[in-house]
Amino acid sequence: MKIYETKTAPNPRRVRMFMEEKGLLDKAEFVQIDLLKGENLTPEYAARNPMKKVPVMELDDGTCIAETMAICRYFEESYPERPLLGTSPLQKAQIEQWLRWIEYYFFMPTGMCFQHSTGYFKDRMNPIKEWGEECRVTVEKFFHFLDKELANRDYICGDEFTAADINAFTAIEFNKVNNIRIKPEQTNLQAWYERIKARPSARV
Repeated sequence: MKIYETKTAPNPRRVRMFMEEKGLLDKAEFVQIDLLKGENLTPEYAARNPMKKVPVMELDDGTCIAETMAICRYFEESYPERPLLGTSPLQKAQIEQWLRWIEYYFFMPTGMCFQHSTGYFKDRMNPIKEWGEECRVTVEKFFHFLDKELANRDYICGDEFTAADINAFTAIEFNKVNNIRIKPEQTNLQAWYERIKARPSARV
């Protein structure tokens, strides 16, 4: 299989971390797409993903799967050992809850802050500085929320490392480009961050 990605982008990193945790990185060929040059906007790429985003997984039979968590779900179902999306009905529901919170209230505002504050994609979108700053406030609030939630547990969904930790970690890492970092007083979040950073998957 092939995975079309941009290594510096946060969504592909989520997939790589997920695969590394399952020992699957050697199962795929990673093809780099230059977003700044618009390689994701070509007809050839759009045929794989009409949304023109990264990453996209192309299976050996030509079937393409886009969207980060859809790709991760494929790996979870195909390689169930070292589960990252839960095992019991309750655990699966709790992880899904956190994945949605992280996606909507953390990951998306992180991306919008970047896109609307830096002008990185100004050739293909209309950056609105005020929206970028509003998203910055939302991101900073989620940092505080995570710090509070992590006061009495090692991982976001309890005692086990899950995909929720991957998604939150990659969002925090990418926020460095937004100049948003863990504050000194957010000691619970910092301790969690160091735990995740020490994992081999944090280096992919």
